Amino acid sequence: MSVRTDARTDWAGVAAAIARAERGETVLGVAVIAPTGERFGHNENRRFVAASTVKVPLMIELFRRIDAGERRLADTYRLRAEDRAPGSGVMLHLHEGMEFTFNDLVYLMISISDNTATNILIDEVGMEAVNATMRGLGMSGSGLRRKMQGRAAAAEKDENWATPNDYAKVIAALLDDEAASSASCGAMIAMLEKQQNERRIARYLPKDGRPRWGSKTGSVPGVCNDVGFIMTRRGALILSIFCHLPPDAHAGEEIIGDISRAAWEAAGLD
Repeated sequence: MSVRTDARTDWAGVAAAIARAERGETVLGVAVIAPTGERFGHNENRRFVAASTVKVPLMIELFRRIDAGERRLADTYRLRAEDRAPGSGVMLHLHEGMEFTFNDLVYLMISISDNTATNILIDEVGMEAVNATMRGLGMSGSGLRRKMQGRAAAAEKDENWATPNDYAKVIAALLDDEAASSASCGAMIAMLEKQQNERRIARYLPKDGRPRWGSKTGSVPGVCNDVGFIMTRRGALILSIFCHLPPDAHAGEEIIGDISRAAWEAAGLD
């Protein structure tokens, strides 16, 4: 098992959670940044299928356009029949001509991972612009190569790739107000806090006095991911967890929850 750790934090529990999960075909990629800045990594520079985690840098590119005065969250878009995309979300079931603000589209893309909203925003800002933003943020192992289809790419097609380190880096850039303006970074963090899937990073957080947290999940058959943060009185714990070929989707979510719990216990947040 390839594990890189910093000496001051005992990451043994995280390593043990990974070892329990990596049986059979399952492969994990994990990058954790503690509030102290200490790091843990396991396959952190390996490429994994991004699935919907790629919606985070897309959101950043849109907010950069807003910062530049080229777009507004109040701008509107009317749904067309040809916009509907398979997979997660609700827009594919809604009637043609329904009007959405860009704020609506971002909310749907992040909170419930709506693929139709995502593809509309890809068209609005441009795929190459998103990739340029990713490169500028230091996400050298990741990229947006195709629109959302509700499944992994066919063997002969381009795939959206991600490395755990890249996505820990982009969450850190949001929290540090480095991904866009301070106001836009705050708005994007607030969007991540609207995540409706609590079964991954937030799975074992206490119900009473639950800390602030936010994330962006990613799922296609054979893929279960989550990238985000847990806010504590000591600062932010950043987690970037990619699960390739879990036994099933429910097991993938349990694996991510176990690793998240082990990480916040290691960081002294229990």
